[in-house]
Amino acid sequence: MGRLEPNRVCTGSVKCVEEAGEIVSGTRELADRFGRIADDLRISLIDKCNLRCTYCMPAEGMTWLPKEHLMSASEAVRIADIGVRIFGVKDIRFTGGEPLVRKDLEDIIAGVRSAHPAVPISLTTNAIGLDKRIDALVNAGLTRINVSLDTVRRETFRAMTRRDRLEAVIDGIDAARRAGLHPIKVNAVMMRGLNDTQEAELLAWCLGRGLQLRFIEQMPLDADRLWARANLVSAREIRGRLRESYDLTPHPEPRGSAPAQLWDVRHLGGSDVLGQVGIIASVTESFCAACSRTRLTADGHVRSCLFSNEETDLLGPMRAGASDEEIAEIWAGAMWAKPRAYGSDTVTLNTPGYVPPERSMSEIGG
Repeated sequence: MGRLEPNRVCTGSVKCVEEAGEIVSGTRELADRFGRIADDLRISLIDKCNLRCTYCMPAEGMTWLPKEHLMSASEAVRIADIGVRIFGVKDIRFTGGEPLVRKDLEDIIAGVRSAHPAVPISLTTNAIGLDKRIDALVNAGLTRINVSLDTVRRETFRAMTRRDRLEAVIDGIDAARRAGLHPIKVNAVMMRGLNDTQEAELLAWCLGRGLQLRFIEQMPLDADRLWARANLVSAREIRGRLRESYDLTPHPEPRGSAPAQLWDVRHLGGSDVLGQVGIIASVTESFCAACSRTRLTADGHVRSCLFSNEETDLLGPMRAGASDEEIAEIWAGAMWAKPRAYGSDTVTLNTPGYVPPERSMSEIGG
């Protein structure tokens, strides 16, 4: 492990702490100019996916990253280790594309778990094939999953994902339940004219299985560039639909930096809490001021903001022989430059000057 130079002056968002000259766990903070600290690390492992969701990817024509451009298993583990050991990252989530497409996913999780036994490791997945790998993933150190599922109607699922794989997704969820993963969160994007009347149906399905449903407003990250503010199914609209069938009251625990606003769910006129539902209002009810996330794309670039076009390469310097401390300096500098909101210090999603990122969601990682 490298050493900090005595009396070193830190730049940007870097906070240095020396203990007998050695770097100790969490000696620096991934801070930005607006006082936010990033301790939630999301690492995309691949841009490929076996679905073609309309809010993410085109039906055809995606150009995938060459394998040699992707972070290897050891490189992904090293990035995660730097995040935890140097920056005090408290939570790691692996995303895609679809991370289950990576055959070495278990090796990556096991590598992180071996180095950091107490850090939660989660996965954002469509759960296709999860039933065949869940035991190996749990044994490797996986602690939690988020599953993308926008509907439990087969025809709607086929229309939204362009694939007839609903049963495979449900099989994966059921396998995760049997394996004891908890909580299992379900992420659902509401799309105008497709599933925007199915909120209560999907919530009932999730509550019946002990799953925590989280509705997500559609973001302007689709590869087809068809997103339009006028077609957005807003958080307010989603709450209204749910209240036709359920009573919703704010969940009492503080939200903190969580993107989802949680609501306790009861039957109309009932007293017993059936569970919780989350709503992530990425567009209409910004939570940028509390953001605690730092993201790595599958080709090893830091994205300080999901909506930004700015990226900083970590993989190139790593392959050129940079030390962990040098990589940490680059990473910290990228986060110091994080914009106030939506990829800009001045423009929002609701102003004419907003320009969507060049990369789509599958290329960025959730």
